[in-house]
Parts: sequence; structure tokens; C-alpha cells
Amino acid sequence: MASSETVTISRAEYARLKKHEKIDVELLTSLVKSLEDIKAGRIREWV
Repeated sequence: MASSETVTISRAEYARLKKHEKIDVELLTSLVKSLEDIKAGRIREWV
């Protein structure tokens, strides 16, 4: 059986971590969409 621990952080630190979590999800979503575009051949050459 795993034990759980409680960690206390400041409200500011909590807000910062939640912001990073949101950014990470947005980044992953963007990467997945980009890979789907590449697989489907929807790419352009950089000029």
C-alpha cells in the first residue's frame, strides 16, 4: 500500500505550477496537430 504525503506550497507557487501545466497541455496539443499535418502531407517548405 502506497503512503501519501502532504506538501504545503504558497498560493503564488501553486498558481505558477497550474500555469505551466496549462502551457504544457497546449504545447502537446499543438505538437500532435503538427504531426498529424505532416502525416497527411499538409506541409510547406520554409523560404
